[in-house]
Amino acid sequence: MEHFKTLSAYLEYLELPGPEHPMFSVFNATDDDFLPCPKQSSPPITNDCYSISLKKFVKGNLNYGRTKYDFTNGALIFIAPRQVLQWDESVVFEQKGFSINFHEDFLKGTELAHQIKKFGFFSYTANEALHLSPKEEKQVESIVSNIEIEYHNNQDEFSKDIIISQLSTLLKYANRFYERQFLNRKELSNDLLGQFNQQLETYFESGELHKNGIPSLEKIANEMSVSQRYLSDTLKNETGKSTTEHLQLYLIDEAKNILLKPNKSISEVAYDLGFEYPQYFSRLFKKKEGISPTEYRELYKLN
Repeated sequence: MEHFKTLSAYLEYLELPGPEHPMFSVFNATDDDFLPCPKQSSPPITNDCYSISLKKFVKGNLNYGRTKYDFTNGALIFIAPRQVLQWDESVVFEQKGFSINFHEDFLKGTELAHQIKKFGFFSYTANEALHLSPKEEKQVESIVSNIEIEYHNNQDEFSKDIIISQLSTLLKYANRFYERQFLNRKELSNDLLGQFNQQLETYFESGELHKNGIPSLEKIANEMSVSQRYLSDTLKNETGKSTTEHLQLYLIDEAKNILLKPNKSISEVAYDLGFEYPQYFSRLFKKKEGISPTEYRELYKLN
């Protein structure tokens, strides 16, 4: 897999114009223009750059990580350094919108260098892109227009600070718009929770729990064809609980059934549920239920 360490090398590979700044570039299509078209196809590649793109008119499939994404109008896509990208000749890249690309070192020494790691959407897969309303699209385009003006100005000691300030504003708006998207997709959120619980049920019934222990959240998300971060953010927004909390609740619910079997010791219950250390199981149970597993058994034991 080819990896590009510099922005210039990455853009050259895409057959796009070189950047006016060695670590930052912006392409913004006007009403009469289209974005430059990158090369027709590519095997898996990675680079050290962040990308923020608004895709308005694109057809075809793009492999992003492990996900194939069918573009729709008005999709805002975020790509983090070292994400895996791949596409073939079926993708039509002639489009309106914008594309901002900047090397991760462009942010070094700035507050945004720390803030950007908190924006979960850089960990989302492409089918979890932000779909903008017309009003939101105008807000985003206004910010990008300001970035473009500064980008094409003669560089001075204020240029970088102004661009980074605008980038920070853009990302904060994106965060707000994602919250709106979560709220507008309650049906999807409920479906994800149902799929999540179904994956756990399948895992438990298959016997994998005894063989491999408690499943990782990454494994569950992969089985659901969503990113781990998007799954957690969606469930947290809709239910108030993260994927970790939902997994713990599922384990506790299973534990309650096993605890009522008198032939099982507390340690055996813990091992049956995939816990390597029974003490951890007991602490988790008491934290969630307010009583210990032993106290629960005494309280609800069958006569």
